[in-house]
Amino acid sequence: MATRYTPMTVSTITLNDHTTIPQLGFGTYQVPPAETAAAVRTALEIGYRHIDTAQMYQNEEGVGEALASSGISRDELYVTTKLNNGFHAPDEVRRSFEESLAKLGLDHVDLFLIHWPLPTRYDGDYVSTWKAMAELTQDGRARSVGVSNFEPAHLDRIVAETGVLPAVNQIEVHPYLTNEAARAASIRHGVEVEAWSPIAQGAVLDDEVIGKIAAGHGKTASQVTLRWHLERGDIVFPKSVREERMRENFDVFDFTLTADEVAAITALDRGEEGRTGPHPDTFDFIPG
Repeated sequence: MATRYTPMTVSTITLNDHTTIPQLGFGTYQVPPAETAAAVRTALEIGYRHIDTAQMYQNEEGVGEALASSGISRDELYVTTKLNNGFHAPDEVRRSFEESLAKLGLDHVDLFLIHWPLPTRYDGDYVSTWKAMAELTQDGRARSVGVSNFEPAHLDRIVAETGVLPAVNQIEVHPYLTNEAARAASIRHGVEVEAWSPIAQGAVLDDEVIGKIAAGHGKTASQVTLRWHLERGDIVFPKSVREERMRENFDVFDFTLTADEVAAITALDRGEEGRTGPHPDTFDFIPG
């Protein structure tokens, strides 16, 4: 019989609004809608309790289907979704959030994020969007709100103009893009860092330094990279539709890295050359 892990295995982080979040979750980016329910169901069976989705992934319904059929009580689950880039107007924030709740089949989400700041859109006004997001916590339908892909200037502006701190900032972070300026700005504000693309879409898996460290621990390069994130305090949610890879990614709590090993992996940073996704200052995609 396959091992069934318990959610107690996963470390948690307390956010600045006093809620807690599992430090390891399951990501659904690029999981096809038709495959989402099965993938999330498998992740839940393995022991994942933190599921990350988004309006733009178009798979919230599949996530909701898996949650509903899991038999797991709602208070054991942590569900994140994110605002579509086309819905930054305050009225659209509220409308689309209601739609997300309906698709997920939930009366609340644990975390709702602005997916991208889009500083070149909406006359550069992401502050009004953030105010509308923050209002969603007032009746508990969003337990926490946060941002994604916010650069230091974006963070500084919304905090200065609203006084409301995001709970998290979900940014691209991996050994080839440690994104230290955005991480430092988040930490300075007391905002936790969530790392998307934590293994650089697989680019770091053949890295010689990571491979040597992995061999020393009897672990895979992916496991060592995820462990590096966890030890630096990042929240991570790797994505895979393969059960064996899901299990591998979950099995990262029975070893630790030395300070020298963490430093060696951090030193692999390539700056902007290591970025796998768009830069938040210029990304302005709105789905058709």
